[in-house]
Amino acid sequence: MDAVSDNSEKREDHTHPASSIVHSYDVDVSAQLIAGTDSSLTPQQASRLRAKIDWHIMPFMCIMYLITFMDKTTLSEAAVLGILEDAHLSANQYDWLGTIFYLSYLVFQYPQNLALQRFPVGKWMSINIFLWAVVLLCHAACKSFGSLLAVRFLLGMCEGAITPGFMIVTSMFYTHAEKTRRVGYWFLMNGFAVIILGFISFGLLHTHTASFMPWQWLMIITGTITLITSVFFWFFFPDSPTTARFLTPQERVAAIRRIQANQSGIENKHFKKEQFLETIKDPKTWVMAFFAGSANIVNSLTNQRQLIVAQFGFSEIQTTLLGCVDGVVEILTIWLGVVLATQPFIGRSYAGVLMYIPAILGSILVSTLPFSNKIGLLFSYWISIFAIAPFTIFLGWVSSITSGHTKRITTNGIVLCSYAIGNAVSQFMWKAQYQPRNHVPWAVISSCNFAAGIALLVLRFMLASENRKRERETPDGKHDVVYIMDESGVEKRVDKAFLDLTDKQNSDFRYVL
Repeated sequence: MDAVSDNSEKREDHTHPASSIVHSYDVDVSAQLIAGTDSSLTPQQASRLRAKIDWHIMPFMCIMYLITFMDKTTLSEAAVLGILEDAHLSANQYDWLGTIFYLSYLVFQYPQNLALQRFPVGKWMSINIFLWAVVLLCHAACKSFGSLLAVRFLLGMCEGAITPGFMIVTSMFYTHAEKTRRVGYWFLMNGFAVIILGFISFGLLHTHTASFMPWQWLMIITGTITLITSVFFWFFFPDSPTTARFLTPQERVAAIRRIQANQSGIENKHFKKEQFLETIKDPKTWVMAFFAGSANIVNSLTNQRQLIVAQFGFSEIQTTLLGCVDGVVEILTIWLGVVLATQPFIGRSYAGVLMYIPAILGSILVSTLPFSNKIGLLFSYWISIFAIAPFTIFLGWVSSITSGHTKRITTNGIVLCSYAIGNAVSQFMWKAQYQPRNHVPWAVISSCNFAAGIALLVLRFMLASENRKRERETPDGKHDVVYIMDESGVEKRVDKAFLDLTDKQNSDFRYVL
């Protein structure tokens, strides 16, 4: 009798003029799972579930991002391990090896994002990680500029799936309040990668084999570690909360309910042209793209840092060990940045600007201190690393201010294409004629950091203005009563959070500041 009453009640609701039925094709993948349910979580239940998700996801993301960055920066370490002499590389050719990686990343970035929407996220990333490992192992066989250029191109193609994949997974499992710290946790693994790679390189400097150079051993070691990790990633990393094997059926529903307040759902596997066009026309997309490009000019230090420190007057052994300190500074600055960003009275934009202040000071001091003061130059260089933190904060912010899965993957694609452009063009600043002081590159870095800080303030102003406008408006109620039909033909009501609406379509969406 109760079941009959429930069904009739649903039919009555559906006859309301403001109600509608949507196809499962159009809504979030979690809609069928959660439609018709009305369960709520206590704070204690939500906390326990978050802890379980953390234990099953964060170790994989942290380890994988560590390995990814370690592999990407092998070129920097190889510079002091003999690759320049062994492969007969000029300074310009070495710069091109850094640039081609990001040009490939740029070309394949949006196709990678489309693939991440179409295929299971975890599996697609696993395939790319496996191919990445194979390509890295092939580096050891390369003894010319042409062959190294080819493998670096392939490396950039595969790496294009990792950061957007992690951004998608983080937005699937975590609330807006949790994303910034989670992104910070896996991004600060870059610092640990620098430390580990520094010690590996230090050991390889003392390795002497007749026909195998230390830089080739570096490629073999890092490639093998990545290959093993890709297998574990395939079998144990989840694609979505709706299919995560480490969650029970009840916990999957709870995990989806837990992030309902995000008003952005989990994912939709179908490309929507109208969401793509909305992204292109949205002014904040291009402010974010400008920030991503200008904020990553400083990232050219990834490939140049060993050469820069060596030019300060340190030996190869000293340069390799001092490189480990780079990693420590990066860890501390990213941690500080995300802590500041999660303070309600500071927020993402202001935290990024605060981190740029010492970074700009450091880059100015590197260029202006006497070149005989190598300790002062070294510490100024380390202070300039503060500029890495704002982009980390930004990556956790992007999915909190964008909704609609096609819009989200398109935004990710545009932002990371801009990231690739910034990284690619910045490699050419470090010309031989500017060495050893490198006044021009450091001036460019200082200017771009300042511009990136302004972009963060502009973005915050735009989002805050839109939030105030929405608070004044009367909700239209257009998507308040929506149903989907399950496999048995029963209509079930779906909350608008799981209708795959964009942030502009959903009047309940509020931009996180």
